[in-house]
Amino acid sequence: MLGTVVNVAAVILGGILGILLKKGIKNEILENVMKAEGVAVLIIGMNGVLTNMLSVGEDGKISESGGLVLLISLALGAFIGEIIKLDDKINSLGKFVENKVKSGGFSKGFVSAFIIFCVGSMSIIGSVNDGLSGDSSVLIVKSTLDFITAAVLASAMGIGVIFACVPLFAYQGTISLFASQVKPFIEGNPEMMLQFSAVGYAIIMCIGINFIAGEKIKTANLLPAMVIPILYNVLKMVENLW
Repeated sequence: MLGTVVNVAAVILGGILGILLKKGIKNEILENVMKAEGVAVLIIGMNGVLTNMLSVGEDGKISESGGLVLLISLALGAFIGEIIKLDDKINSLGKFVENKVKSGGFSKGFVSAFIIFCVGSMSIIGSVNDGLSGDSSVLIVKSTLDFITAAVLASAMGIGVIFACVPLFAYQGTISLFASQVKPFIEGNPEMMLQFSAVGYAIIMCIGINFIAGEKIKTANLLPAMVIPILYNVLKMVENLW
């Protein structure tokens, strides 16, 4: 759990720094910084998708795998998210806290930061390593990145970014606590981890697009897509048993 605690502290400190910097920065500058952050997030997401979907063979040829799973996952995830109105519910929670803390724009900052901090292979792998062996190195590296991201996001989107540390702690902490139980499943299904990470990074790409072009994609509605690769591989395991 040490890595998760450090990660949460990094988000809080980065968020506070961003809010303090915001007071002396013009809105026009913040908007440009936000778009620049969007470009960076888009590139990180694209790199993650390509890294987890493409491989180079011994003959030097590039091969692709997991594209169909990615397509189905995003389509089904978006469908489920729209049906249960997940984006609306998360935003309603953000609005509720926004009214309590009397901070405009809380919901947008909370949702965007929540997805950026919690989605991705570093969050999963780092939490598993931390829970299994006490190796916090991956989460320490992630904490450095999240500190910078929190500072930039908070300077443009406010205190909602800091409150994203609550689901971050619950998410990574839960993974660490149950890591010993999922270790055999993860080690026995490397393909699932690649598919899972590709879907996560695709959602991060959507966040980058929203930062650049304004909020066009309901990214929270895409979160159920991350469950699809897991279910797909579980069904494959069941089929092989038969």
